[in-house]
Amino acid sequence: MADYLKKGFLLGLGAAIASKEKLQSKLDELVSKNEISQEQAKQMMNDFIEKGEQKTEEWSVKQDEQKRKAAEELGLATKEDIATLNARITELELKLENQE
Repeated sequence: MADYLKKGFLLGLGAAIASKEKLQSKLDELVSKNEISQEQAKQMMNDFIEKGEQKTEEWSVKQDEQKRKAAEELGLATKEDIATLNARITELELKLENQE
């Protein structure tokens, strides 16, 4: 499953790079024809990059959620579970020491 996610991410990344290059080319063409200003072209490119970063963050959150669900379904302990157990063990050890 992780391999499919990785391949999907790489496919999306490749598409984004190709899209960015095509957009940059189109924006350069529009600027050269004086259909948009250089500032407008920069703003459009910045908007494109910002949306890409937002999508990357969304994808990362979804991937983390899928990992968490898979671990839960497999019955694997999370870092939080282990930390909770360590805290309980420490507490019990202190109680035992105090009883002795």
